[in-house]
Amino acid sequence: MGAKAKKVTKEVIIAKFMDYVLEHEHLPKTVYKFCKVNAIEEADFYLYFGSIEALKKGVWNSFFENTINVIEKNADYQSYANRDKMLTFFYTFFEVLTLNRSYVLYIMERTESPLKNLAQLKDLRKNVKDYAKRLITEGNEQKTSKITKHNPHLFSEGAWLQTLFLMNFWKSDDSAAFEKTDVAIEKSVNTIFDVFDNTPLENILDFGKFLYKEKFA
Repeated sequence: MGAKAKKVTKEVIIAKFMDYVLEHEHLPKTVYKFCKVNAIEEADFYLYFGSIEALKKGVWNSFFENTINVIEKNADYQSYANRDKMLTFFYTFFEVLTLNRSYVLYIMERTESPLKNLAQLKDLRKNVKDYAKRLITEGNEQKTSKITKHNPHLFSEGAWLQTLFLMNFWKSDDSAAFEKTDVAIEKSVNTIFDVFDNTPLENILDFGKFLYKEKFA
């Protein structure tokens, strides 16, 4: 009797899903169809994802997780200032997106309603905001003056708006090696930290408009 087949991993399901979408130019209609085409047991699929919609969110979660894994392998990362940690995060995140650019562009461009895109980015939003909150909370612990402390909630919202802005910028970037995106990351991160260091953010009523009016190209 042969050995029991090894259960498929979450990473394999995600990779096969992205391949399926690009090869067929549409999302699988059902879990059954996706599993049959890829010789995956439905029971194994449901170990990780409850539906195709959940899998779509899972793809974005994997981009975030891969980003964090790469960052944490950098021995110098923990000694970085918050500004440099945020720069490292965005540089790495967009390197991950670039490795999967065909899938990301297809998903971003096929959705007529921006709200539908935001629905599949719900978990990514939480992950990015939690990451930003941790940065600011750790930074605040090292400050003795309340005046110089940053508001973690406001900063995390700003970080998420920045993520959306940069994703939209990167989507249209046709420069070699996406050099313009790198410039946009550097300038936008520096702008946000300059604002936090010099302006009571509570006075900025619409942070999104503030960010979008900046010229990063």
